[in-house]
Amino acid sequence: MTQLSKSQVSAMAKHLDEQVGAFRNRPLDQGPYTFVWVDALTQKVREGGRIINVHALIAVGVNTDGQREILGLDVATAEDGAGWLAFLRSLIARGLTGVQHVISDAHTGLVDAIGAVLPGASWQRCRTHYARNLLSQVPKTAQPWVATLLRTVFEQPDTDAVHAQMKHVLDALEAKFPKAAEHLDAAQHDLLAFTAFPYEIWRQIWSNNPQERLNKEIRRRTDVVGIFPDRTAVIRLIGAVLAEQNDEWTEARRYMGRELLAKARLHPIESETDEPDLPTELTA
Repeated sequence: MTQLSKSQVSAMAKHLDEQVGAFRNRPLDQGPYTFVWVDALTQKVREGGRIINVHALIAVGVNTDGQREILGLDVATAEDGAGWLAFLRSLIARGLTGVQHVISDAHTGLVDAIGAVLPGASWQRCRTHYARNLLSQVPKTAQPWVATLLRTVFEQPDTDAVHAQMKHVLDALEAKFPKAAEHLDAAQHDLLAFTAFPYEIWRQIWSNNPQERLNKEIRRRTDVVGIFPDRTAVIRLIGAVLAEQNDEWTEARRYMGRELLAKARLHPIESETDEPDLPTELTA
């Protein structure tokens, strides 16, 4: 096996940095990007003689053609409001437009950053991550029951039924686990943000699961490195993975149909009644 010289490795790294840089800074001109998923991955980096945690901030969107697209990547020292604010502003500066719905976990400072940079966009709290948080509020023996109960909310056929079922779930929890009921009540607005959009795309916009599959591939590559020598190396590796994924998505089938996207942009779904009739029994 031919061993590369130090200068060859350096030249290859420089070439890759240029490619990743061009990808990260390209214009976002395939909008409007109605739906955007964001997440943060923690990586270890050597800095100032110490090993510290940094956070790779990643955004994915659905473009006007219905294809998924990697929108951005940055590395922040802390996963906080300032980091998210700078990241989202950088996307706007590159041309991000038309965002109506942002899906993520409850990252510190992210919701405020969305409100500041993307006014009018709703925030969808990932139902999968939230379910884990809710289960931590009840005894382990009750967790299967609570998990099943929460799932019934997302099995309803329309907006009014979803909100009616949420009320029943809250009532059922209140009777046995008041603390869990309070926790869910505080989160319900963000958990049910997806109901403002057409039923046909609910499963695609109510969780961060699509992003999790991408994260798994990133972790598979970064785990080989373990500790990065600097932040540039983090950007280089993760950026290369994202650019590769973006190319694959370009050739893949549409993530969402154009007609559904147009419908979602034109008229978010309104509840048919201000106070819907509630079913008399809990839906199983």
